[in-house]
Amino acid sequence: MCGIAGIINYQSPEEKSLLIKMAEFLRHRGPDASGTYAQGPASLAHTRLSIIDLNSGDQPIHNENKTIWIVFNGEIFNYPELKDKLSAKGHKFYTKTDTEVIIHLYEEFGTNLFEHLNGQFAFAIWDQNTEELLLGRDRMGIRPLFYYHNHHRLVFASEIKAIFADNKIPRQIDPASLSDIFTCWATLGDQTCFKNIFQLQPGHYAHFSKKGLKIKQYWQLPFGKKSYQERPVEDWAEELNQLLLDATRIRLRADVPVGAYLSGGIDSTYTSALVKNNFNNKLCTFSVGFSDKQFDESYFQNKAVDYLGTDHKAISCSYNDIGRIFPKVIWHTETPVIRTAPAPLMMLSQLVRESNFKVVLTGEGADEVFAGYNIFKEDKVRRFWAKNPDSRIRPRLLEKLYPYIFSQNNSKAVKFLEQFFKKGMMDLDSPVYSHMLRWENTSHLKQFFSKDLKNQTSDIADFTNRYTKTLPNDFMSWDSLSRAQYIENKIFLSNYLLSSQGDRMAMANSIEGRYPFLDHRVIEFAAQLPPHIRMNGMTEKYILKKAAKGLIPSELIKRPKQPYRAPISQAFLGDTHHEYVHELLSEKTIHEYGYFDPEKTSRLVKKCQQQKGKLLSERENMALVGILSTQLLDFHFIKNFSSPCSIS
Repeated sequence: MCGIAGIINYQSPEEKSLLIKMAEFLRHRGPDASGTYAQGPASLAHTRLSIIDLNSGDQPIHNENKTIWIVFNGEIFNYPELKDKLSAKGHKFYTKTDTEVIIHLYEEFGTNLFEHLNGQFAFAIWDQNTEELLLGRDRMGIRPLFYYHNHHRLVFASEIKAIFADNKIPRQIDPASLSDIFTCWATLGDQTCFKNIFQLQPGHYAHFSKKGLKIKQYWQLPFGKKSYQERPVEDWAEELNQLLLDATRIRLRADVPVGAYLSGGIDSTYTSALVKNNFNNKLCTFSVGFSDKQFDESYFQNKAVDYLGTDHKAISCSYNDIGRIFPKVIWHTETPVIRTAPAPLMMLSQLVRESNFKVVLTGEGADEVFAGYNIFKEDKVRRFWAKNPDSRIRPRLLEKLYPYIFSQNNSKAVKFLEQFFKKGMMDLDSPVYSHMLRWENTSHLKQFFSKDLKNQTSDIADFTNRYTKTLPNDFMSWDSLSRAQYIENKIFLSNYLLSSQGDRMAMANSIEGRYPFLDHRVIEFAAQLPPHIRMNGMTEKYILKKAAKGLIPSELIKRPKQPYRAPISQAFLGDTHHEYVHELLSEKTIHEYGYFDPEKTSRLVKKCQQQKGKLLSERENMALVGILSTQLLDFHFIKNFSSPCSIS
């Protein structure tokens, strides 16, 4: 895993000092080596985390006659097979890297090279012969790639901070994108939180030449088949097992040890079991627990460790830990967040690094691919309820989703829950029916926006219309579960989970995460499954539970789904004290930065202080961390942006 950056300027060569400065901002992604290429309009930079071909794999890498150059971030897991095929066609290799394979695929297939790749990647290929640049990003957006385009000039990098190394590029938070984050947790499409800084979307490539910039999609999420093949669930489960076994096998390809995250859930335990049982009897696993038992899953993590017999290392995360590292978290996310969940994952990647590992397998993606979230169940319950909206029995299905609310014998809480999920229940023709309720609820956080920011942003109806226009033409002909999964994958998985909680928190400590469940073969397999095989009744990840039977403890298969979360307000305004929190949330600073209403924010802060972070609503917790992270983003990137050493 690495960092890449570059500038293509068709009018004048760039100063090498700028290229080096860009690379310095990416040093955490690649601390082992660095390299540059500069000739004609093209300047390329690379920082390397050595994982494959440790001795001769430094980049940029070129073809036989040095007319095509590449900088590459990621892994091509099927590179040995591709290399054999290319060698048979006469291509000559001077390294043992997967990077060099991409160059020869480009020579052989041009922009059709992507269909041959199984991996997680972002790369830039400069063709001296045509003086053209090709940027490419993997199907699911596991690896990031950002760019700034201004007529004859294109600046790109793995992280936005490297683009901002060029002080000629304006740094300004985009009000519309900020509004989207305070609605669905992430920006939409190619947008980022900064004006005129774009991301190359997952499954897309960009072609830049003297004629301009053209972007094309090469792969689409394959949900939404018109008809499904009916087979016994045992057959589907066996096929899934074989697919995941191979997806895991090729993700162990490395010239350094590979460890695994172990959260205590089905997904990471299952992939760890595949490794332990088939490839590595000395597997090292890593987990994070919490001092607050409300969030702690150590019991289940230990069950998995005892069952699998792994060499396990764990850390415990406290309120103070989250508050302490949160500024660094936002420096790396490069976007506001409305949950603190990334912070413990940064601590976890630090544990991995301190244990002398560079690579870990994770279970990320299984919930999106195999319908593991409550939002899919909520959609199903509401659609069933809508067929008889006056029923008093149908809303009781919500008890299967939120049993702790019903078990408290609190009729007021139960009534509130039912009323909440009944809102908009009859809007069945809405393409975003599955997510509308969540988005509307989150958008209430915008009540804290300043008057000026509100005047620059739009309401939930506009957000919905904008997103609906991006959906496939035949979207409404899909089954409802596929529609919900598509939306969750496109927004939450790609633009939040794999970014703020995935790539950024691991690479902050020079750790590469690998995701067997996001092998495109697994995703395409899942999409062809009948909906009732993905979610059977109210049983989420039905097929995955069938496949995991006998491989992991039955207690983990049967345990209620517990979404990964971390403490919020108590980390900042409870018994802990962090000077930056009080400074950035003061009425003076809130007014100075201009994003939020000083009086409303002050009331929220005082409530948190009085209650020491306890008894706050979910919305108040999310508002607090959203406001604080936005203030930190402005502090880091707008007011005080200087050097990569400005935060450590």
